[in-house]
Amino acid sequence: MVADLRDGFAGQLNVYRTMAHHPALLRAWAPLRQHLVKNSALGSDRSEVVILRTGHRLGSSYEWAHHVSRARALGFSDERIKAIAAEPNGEDGLIVKAVDALFDLHRIPAELEAELAEAIGREAVFDLIATVGFYTVLGGILQTYETPLDDAIAAELAQTPI
Repeated sequence: MVADLRDGFAGQLNVYRTMAHHPALLRAWAPLRQHLVKNSALGSDRSEVVILRTGHRLGSSYEWAHHVSRARALGFSDERIKAIAAEPNGEDGLIVKAVDALFDLHRIPAELEAELAEAIGREAVFDLIATVGFYTVLGGILQTYETPLDDAIAAELAQTPI
C-alpha cells in the first residue's frame, strides 16, 4: 500500500498514480526523487534544464509539459525553454551537450565532463547523470502506460502553448 505517500508527492500527479500500480517501486523511488528534485547539487534551475532536455530527447510529452510549467514557475522565459529543445548557448548549452552525450554515447566524454565540473561542480555532474537516468526510466513508464497530462498542466499549455 502507498496510502502514507498519498498525502505527499505521490497523491499530486498522474505520474505517481501510474506508479502506484507497483507500490514497492514507488516507495523505493521516493528517496531518490527527493534528492534529485529537492536536494540536487544542480539546484532548481539547472535541474529544470536537464529534465526539459531529457523529456525532449525522450519525446515524453508528459515530462516536457510538466517541466515547461515548472520552468515557467521558476522564471524561465518561453524563449529559454524553446532554446533548451534546440541548441542553447552558455551554461544551458553546456548542460544540453551533457544530456545529449548521455543519450548518444551513454557517457559524458572526459573533456566535456571537465568543462562541466569546472562550471557547475563535480557533485552536480553526478546529479546531472543521475537525473537523466531517473527521468529516462520515468519517461519509459509514462509512455508505456500512456499517462495523461494532469488537467492543470493541460489547461496551462492550452492557454499559453510553447
